[in-house]
Amino acid sequence: MVKPTKIRYQILFLIFVNVVINYMDRSNLAVAASEISKEFKFSSVQMGLIFSAFSWTYLLFQIPGGILVNRFSPRILYAVSLITWSFATVVQGFAKGFTTLFGLRMATGAFEAPAFPINNRVVSNWFPDNERASAIAVYTSGQFLGLAFLMPILSKIQFYVGWKGLFVVTGLIGVLWGIVWYVFYRDPLKHSKVNEAELKLIESGGGLMDGKSVADADSKKKFKWADLKEVLSHRKLWGIYIGQFAVNSTLWFFLTWFPKYLVDYRGLDFIKSGYWASIPYLAAFAGVLCSGFLSDYLIKKGVSAAKARKRPIIIGLLISVFILGANFVDTPGLIIFFMALSFFGVGFASITWIFVSSLAPTHLINITGGVFNFIGQLSGIIVPIVIGFLASGGNFAPALIFIAVLGLMGACSYIFLVGNVERIKSKN
Repeated sequence: MVKPTKIRYQILFLIFVNVVINYMDRSNLAVAASEISKEFKFSSVQMGLIFSAFSWTYLLFQIPGGILVNRFSPRILYAVSLITWSFATVVQGFAKGFTTLFGLRMATGAFEAPAFPINNRVVSNWFPDNERASAIAVYTSGQFLGLAFLMPILSKIQFYVGWKGLFVVTGLIGVLWGIVWYVFYRDPLKHSKVNEAELKLIESGGGLMDGKSVADADSKKKFKWADLKEVLSHRKLWGIYIGQFAVNSTLWFFLTWFPKYLVDYRGLDFIKSGYWASIPYLAAFAGVLCSGFLSDYLIKKGVSAAKARKRPIIIGLLISVFILGANFVDTPGLIIFFMALSFFGVGFASITWIFVSSLAPTHLINITGGVFNFIGQLSGIIVPIVIGFLASGGNFAPALIFIAVLGLMGACSYIFLVGNVERIKSKN
């Protein structure tokens, strides 16, 4: 009997690298922020606005990006997305002030918008159902594991070539990788090295090799405002919406203000701060893994799958509140300890998407997911701006209190608003 090839794992590696580059180009501004604000004399409020610029267009283009994913092959669309957002990153190295940098960050967000919908389509095409969750976990981990190793490297790149060179180098890496993706990626039915046994394994396991699915058919149904009104009218759904906003809020602090906080507000050496900054990302990566193991353990003990995933989210959000401890210590090791503990909590709580399909009425899962993602992504706009205002007086302590309060709010939303995990009965 011919053994199935394992080309799908090579494809997964390509997606993993895509995610690493995606988050590298989101976070390079955080590394460069201290030098940029000094050169252009930006206030903390202006930096907060620049940090938020990416999310304005990233959020706005989620739906158009999803439409493009349904119309174009991942090979072409991902290559175009990678190359265009990376080119926008290169040009950021030539920004002359607030307006141009703000506009270029918005361009980066717009061009990155199709990336994660493409990731989902590629995994759906290449992996059977019983491997899909693991595949998603692997490429999602790229945002934490990749940044953990990239932070010291990005800091050193800036040390040698300056903040402008940092954008040029990171952007060129993405442009080159976009070409690599185009050269090596193929859909399952078009890949020359995948054998028939692997194709049968994928298809028999529910893999969508032709890129079509029930979800695609559902997405073509006529939109009704009554459906949107309904998914905004249930207490349980607002519980997961608020929870997602809370999880993403701490994430966006680490993607934007964190390195600047270490350098400008806690006085850490720039190169050393790159190494310090990598520790919380490793902690978040560990949190993702531990959350998965705990969920499996609870299921083996007879706990329902939905509840086994709710508890890690609540625990993780409560742990994220420990970011507040950094306000009461001065040594670098203790500052990083509380930061890492908080980000571990975020990783631990990162399995929130499971509740979209667990709680929403069956015919409203897609629109519920859209609202869930929309409200979660709003944190990328609101949190950097609010932190900029809170830190404008030179004291960062109120900003950390703000992040901690959001984490507590998220935990309470799962405890008191979500309540029992059961599917909502539609009003229509």
